[in-house]
Amino acid sequence: MTDRLPYTYTVLRYVHDTATAEFVTVGVVLNCPKSLFLGAKLRKTYGRLSKLFPDLDASAFKSSMNTIEKALNAAALNYSKDCLFPRAGDALAFARSIVPTDDSSLQWSPVGSGLTTNPEQQLEKLYLRLVANYDEKPERTRSDADVWRPVREKLDQAHLSSKLIEKTIHADADEIEFKHAWKNGIWHCYEALSFDLSDADHIKDKARRWMGHLSAVRDSREAFKPYFVVGAPADPKLRPAFKDALAILRKSPVATEIFQESETDQLVAQIEAEIEAHS
Repeated sequence: MTDRLPYTYTVLRYVHDTATAEFVTVGVVLNCPKSLFLGAKLRKTYGRLSKLFPDLDASAFKSSMNTIEKALNAAALNYSKDCLFPRAGDALAFARSIVPTDDSSLQWSPVGSGLTTNPEQQLEKLYLRLVANYDEKPERTRSDADVWRPVREKLDQAHLSSKLIEKTIHADADEIEFKHAWKNGIWHCYEALSFDLSDADHIKDKARRWMGHLSAVRDSREAFKPYFVVGAPADPKLRPAFKDALAILRKSPVATEIFQESETDQLVAQIEAEIEAHS
C-alpha cells in the first residue's frame, strides 16, 4: 500500500471590506515535508469577484495576484532544491513569509491538515473544492462544432471532407490532436474555436490555453501549421475580449493563420487550391 503522507494547507482570502469581513477564496498553498513538496495554486479569473464587488480595482488585484504567484512559485522551487526554508514549518508559515499577516485585503486562513498519497493532486483537489467550487461555469451559446459546421458543409460541397483526417502532433513535452488535417510536406491542421462564452476571462483563458498547447509542441519533429476558424461572442460587450484573444493566438511560437467565420469561403477555397496543387 502506498504511504499516506501528512500535509498542511492554508487558503488565501480576498477580504473586500474589513468592516463586514466578507471574503472570497482566491488561492491555496499546500506543504508536504516528507515528499519535499510545497505548492500553490491561485485564481486566474476574476469575473466572480467583479460581480460580487463592482468597485473592485481589477487591475491592482491582478497585479497583486501575479506578484504573489511568482513569489510562491520561487519559494516552492527553492524549497525542493536546497532547503532554504525550514522543513518543519507548516503551509501557513510559508504563506506568511510571502504575504505577511497585516490589515490588507489579502489574508490567510487558519492552517488545515490531512493525509495524501499525491501532494500535487491534493493541491488541485483543494483548489477545486475551496476556491473554484462556486465559480460560474463557462456558458456557451455555440460550441466549437457549431463554428466548424459551415466549413464542413462547404468542404462537403467541394468533395474535400474525405481529404481531411484527424492528426495528433507529438512533442517531448505534450501533444495536440487536431480534428481536421492533411499533409503536403507539412501537416495543415484546422481547428474551430468558439469564443461565444460567458465572460471576458473565459474568452481570454481559452486563447491562453491554446497558445500554451502550441508552445509545448513547437519542437515537434513533424512540421505543421495550425489554422483556426474562430467564432465571435454574441454579446457585443465581449468583443474587446475577443480581440484580445485573437492577439494572444497570434503570439503563438508556431506560425498560425486565423479565419473569422465570415471568411469561411476564403478558407475552403484556399484548402481546395492547395490540395489540387499538391495532387
